[in-house]
Amino acid sequence: MTYLVGIDTGGTYTDAVLMDAAGTAVLAKAKALTTRPDLAPGVGAAIDAVMAGIDPAQVVMVSLSTTLATNALVEGQGGRVALIFIGFDEGELGRDGLSDALKGDPVIALPGGHSHAGGEIAPLDLAALETAVRALPPGITGFAVAARFATRNPAHELAARDLIRNLTGLPVTCSHELSSALGGPKRALTAVLNARLIGLIARLISACEAHMTRIGVHARLMVVRGDGALVSAALAREKPIETILSGPAASIAGASWLTGEQDALVSDIGGTTTDVCLLRDGRPAIDPQGARVGPYRTMVEAVAMRTTGLGGDSEVHLLEGLDGSLRLGPRRLMPVSLLATTHPDLVHRALDAALAAEAPPEGAGRFVVPLWHSLPEGLDPRETTVASRLTEGPVTLAQAVRTRVEGPALTRLVSRGHVMIAGVTPSDASHALGRLAAWDSAAAEKALILFGRKRNGRGERIAAGAAVMAQQIIDRLTAQTVDCLIEAAFAEDSRDWGQSPDTLARHPLTVAGLDRHRGVIQTTLTLGVPVIGLGASAPFYYGAVGDRLGARMVLPEHAGVANAIGAVVGQVAMTATGTVTSPGPGAFAIHLPAGPQRFADRDTALAALETALTLEAETRARDAGVGEIRLSIEREINEVVVENQPMFIEARLRVTAQGRPRIAVG
Repeated sequence: MTYLVGIDTGGTYTDAVLMDAAGTAVLAKAKALTTRPDLAPGVGAAIDAVMAGIDPAQVVMVSLSTTLATNALVEGQGGRVALIFIGFDEGELGRDGLSDALKGDPVIALPGGHSHAGGEIAPLDLAALETAVRALPPGITGFAVAARFATRNPAHELAARDLIRNLTGLPVTCSHELSSALGGPKRALTAVLNARLIGLIARLISACEAHMTRIGVHARLMVVRGDGALVSAALAREKPIETILSGPAASIAGASWLTGEQDALVSDIGGTTTDVCLLRDGRPAIDPQGARVGPYRTMVEAVAMRTTGLGGDSEVHLLEGLDGSLRLGPRRLMPVSLLATTHPDLVHRALDAALAAEAPPEGAGRFVVPLWHSLPEGLDPRETTVASRLTEGPVTLAQAVRTRVEGPALTRLVSRGHVMIAGVTPSDASHALGRLAAWDSAAAEKALILFGRKRNGRGERIAAGAAVMAQQIIDRLTAQTVDCLIEAAFAEDSRDWGQSPDTLARHPLTVAGLDRHRGVIQTTLTLGVPVIGLGASAPFYYGAVGDRLGARMVLPEHAGVANAIGAVVGQVAMTATGTVTSPGPGAFAIHLPAGPQRFADRDTALAALETALTLEAETRARDAGVGEIRLSIEREINEVVVENQPMFIEARLRVTAQGRPRIAVG
């Protein structure tokens, strides 16, 4: 018998499933804690557990999905990059969230770029680029290159890429490689995020490949893309941005496979995020505007997913005000109960001391956990000071940050993924209430008692005891999950409601409807489709969510490993897109990676572009292991009629080659 292995690496757990080669049954499933900074032990533990007793030679395909890229963008983490911005005005850095995404990382702005027709506007000064690259500060992990109208002519991006690679040896992302659409600043944003994620995804793929080799699995490794399609591991290394929403896309495929539901809202709760998508006629919609993750709208094709920084390991905030309301996320913390399993003396000693104090210091109950084996490079003096206190392992927050001016340094270390904060989370609340027992419940109770002693605006403690505090946190998670689902429902509803989904979700009439208000006016609001709850913690949280929404809640047997299942049952789909423009009367140009080509006839140009795109899509599909390729071709021709004669404006072609990857090894 031969087998398929699906793996999903999330912020807290790495899941694995073993399925028959036809993908019709789950034969085994396993979980292991995701390990950082070295992902290999967690990935290896999950694979070993699910393959217990299985001959590695009988595994014919391994497929990987992950939420690591999504989590990193939601939490504002990733490597430090430099943007090469060619032919743009300085003001264009402020468009499409580009300056926010850069987070102060360096920008090298140079003259150059091309026109809409692909002609050079100004030459690229490679000598100036070399001087600027050599002058960059240490700590850069990758480069993003964006040139004006690079989708019409990528020559300047390619020249800059080659120079930077030769100088630095670091990864370089060109914007035209990620999207053929116009919109320079948005393409630059997508390239910046891709460059920021390359190291993270490369480490995950390397960890998976190394363990497969170590145990004798020689099958093909595939990776789930954000639109649910499978791609080769090599392509995922080059374009990790395409794996944002990889985990959620896999979960949609898993939800459909597990439940058979045709129309439903799928809600997948992980450690860091909650991802909501509408399943219609058994398939998820593709977001026509590009994947949106956290505050960023990218040019990456992905399922139409609403991703919110809300999960089982979300940070718990006490809001200012008289009542002492709570808010969860978007940052993920390491649960105190989890840290206590590896550093029990530190955690219990610190919590006991804080509970014994009449006035615990600010930050009591929080810890700082290093995510490195040796001090990272490129730190400023204050960051180095804080990091040096972590060389022996986790410490309390008060031990890590000893002056007010060191606080921002710690924040920067967190944002770059060098350290992690441990504190109270919904996972701790679940341990205190007896719903979970995987970690140290006693540590969770102590941390919750301490958190409950915080004061609201009236000077009163916000909770009397661990159980009360825990229930407040779970109730807050329920409320925010309901908000996520209602927002998604309004966004997907066919009616034009005249207001944004987030405004509608919090409208007084919506709240009254969920409350089943009965007065002079009576209101009821329910969902018109069921909710499929996914994630290991979904059974603990989603019963109350279904009650609040008045919706049928579907919690499938293998809900905790739906992503790993979806990673196995997907198909390869490789897409190539291109454009035909008309730079003048009787002139037509097709725009390809090698540069524009000109023709005197529209139909000849369209045929040449279709041939080139078909070859590109088929080649990429074969490289990804597809044997029997199915082609689909979409044409979008934009013409206007002037004096009863058609005038050609532009045409876009899209060729998709898809099929199941070959699972035979030979």
